[in-house]
Amino acid sequence: MSITSFTFVAFVFAALILYYLVPKRFQWIILLLASLVFYARYSEKCLLFVLVTAVTVWGAARVMQGLSDGRKAYLKAHKAEMSKEEKSAYKKKIRKQRKMVMLAALLLNLGILCVVKYFHFALAQINALISLTGGEGIADTYRLLVPLGISFYTFQAVGYLVDVYWENCKAEKNFFRMLLFVSFFPQVTQGPISDYEQLSGELFAEHSLSYDNYARGFQRMLWGFMKKMVLANLVAPYVQDVFANYSTYTGISAFIGALFYSVQIYADFSGYMDIMCGLCEMFGIHLTENFERPYFSKSIAEYWRRWHISLGAWFKRYIYFPIAMSNWSRQLAWKSRERFGQGISDVLPATIALVVVWLCTGLWHGASWGYVAWGLVNGLFIILSLWLEHIYAAWKKALRINESAWLWRAFQTVRTFILVTFIKVLPEVGTLSDGFGLWRQIFTEHTLPKTVDELLPALAANGTANFVVIMIMIVLLFVTSLMQRKMPIRDYFARVPLPGRLIIMACGFAVIIIFGVPAMASGGGFLYAQF
Repeated sequence: MSITSFTFVAFVFAALILYYLVPKRFQWIILLLASLVFYARYSEKCLLFVLVTAVTVWGAARVMQGLSDGRKAYLKAHKAEMSKEEKSAYKKKIRKQRKMVMLAALLLNLGILCVVKYFHFALAQINALISLTGGEGIADTYRLLVPLGISFYTFQAVGYLVDVYWENCKAEKNFFRMLLFVSFFPQVTQGPISDYEQLSGELFAEHSLSYDNYARGFQRMLWGFMKKMVLANLVAPYVQDVFANYSTYTGISAFIGALFYSVQIYADFSGYMDIMCGLCEMFGIHLTENFERPYFSKSIAEYWRRWHISLGAWFKRYIYFPIAMSNWSRQLAWKSRERFGQGISDVLPATIALVVVWLCTGLWHGASWGYVAWGLVNGLFIILSLWLEHIYAAWKKALRINESAWLWRAFQTVRTFILVTFIKVLPEVGTLSDGFGLWRQIFTEHTLPKTVDELLPALAANGTANFVVIMIMIVLLFVTSLMQRKMPIRDYFARVPLPGRLIIMACGFAVIIIFGVPAMASGGGFLYAQF
């Protein structure tokens, strides 16, 4: 079921009616049924994967909770008769049992993710190694089913499982509530990746019908549809044309194609988030925000704190901190201090953790060397800024740079946007070699286009009107992002008299119908759905 289809709109309309008709204590059941129908419409076979994840995570969490509760009850009952050493040994025994249960569930679910997502990539690497020895590779005749949104719902389920193990939250007793947490349809395909405490409080609360929720949710959905169906879909042919034929274009045309890709992927992904966050507001549910004006960031590290926020938070919580704060990491830092000094020892644990995080981030986005390189290049910039932080500070002091000056902040923002753009295209052009080829074309092909058609070869094929709409939407996106630095754009919109709001929304509808609907074929589905 495509999110930009009339079928989805009808599906949502029916779900909303049922949601507010049933007694409030049953509202979450409507959400569960809607989620199962939504996923089954994509693939009934894929629904089996979601069920396996829900069953195993729910069961493992319940076992761990039982062991934890039993430990507390046993220690309380035998408090007087047990020595300190006996208590410690008993706690260690229970902790080991809980850890084994958690690891079993983790290995199963992450194993499923790795097999369906990385099997072909791994087999290709094995065949490459075999060919070096002159042997015959393994024929890749397997066709594995990749469930929709498996990276998102698996990470969300794994986060819950680890939180139960760490005793940050209690295990959910009701299996069907856990199934809703794993399969909630507005976020199952592209996130955000939520933690259980936050999302369960929203899903299982009782919500009343609210005009304000409906109005604000509808406004956000409309803006999201404009981002995706108009801007992202209209700019897609320009990006596709440049990426497919970059070797025949001038450097400036290739660079424009790269810039357009940054526009496309932001409008595409943040548009999805606006649609789904707006929809959830209609249900009275507030999802975790996934974007905070990322293209206004002043460094790569800041950019990743503002782009796909929930994924970054997940990696930080479940990979970065466990590695950086582990005993072996601290010991390594202590030993390196004796040999290399305090400066290196202070950043070494963070560096090791960042390498692992960005390697995993690259692989999470895609099974190719292009995505591995993309992840490591992002990590390299962040690690270099960490290691050279004191040098940057001394350099800025020597040059008397005023870091609060708008010109300096503008320079940092533009520099970061350009860096992000170059990194983004690396895995998207085709192979890793193609990604580097686009870079090479930008920096080495300096022929100046003589006509607009030479500058933007796709312009003639896609029409001047479409290009004008693209530029208007980019300006509109930029202006609204600037305005949101002070307060949400919908708060500004609420100040407009009702007739003005209706006219603006009618214009939005018209733009979607006139330009967005015809562009659906060329724009394709949501880019992040593939991850």
